[in-house]
Amino acid sequence: MTTKMAAPLRRELTIDDKPYVLTITSDGFKLVQKGRRKGRELAWRDLVSGEAALAVALNASLGDESLRRGPKTPAVAPDRSPSRPLAARRRRS
Repeated sequence: MTTKMAAPLRRELTIDDKPYVLTITSDGFKLVQKGRRKGRELAWRDLVSGEAALAVALNASLGDESLRRGPKTPAVAPDRSPSRPLAARRRRS
């Protein structure tokens, strides 16, 4: 006999000598490194529909810090002078 899931189920496990927390809910599951908030998440419907591989790949790409970091952009565009307001520059042109 099975039991319906009424509350999240959390279990700690170790992967490569690092502690992780696996949270299983009625919507899916989430694996997070212990002490962190963000981790890998997969919905049950993605697993059932066959979209699991796509969802895992997307979560992996979003979770990889090196892929999210792009070239640093300057705070001020190079063609704008921070000393003069934009309205003053438009009037002179």
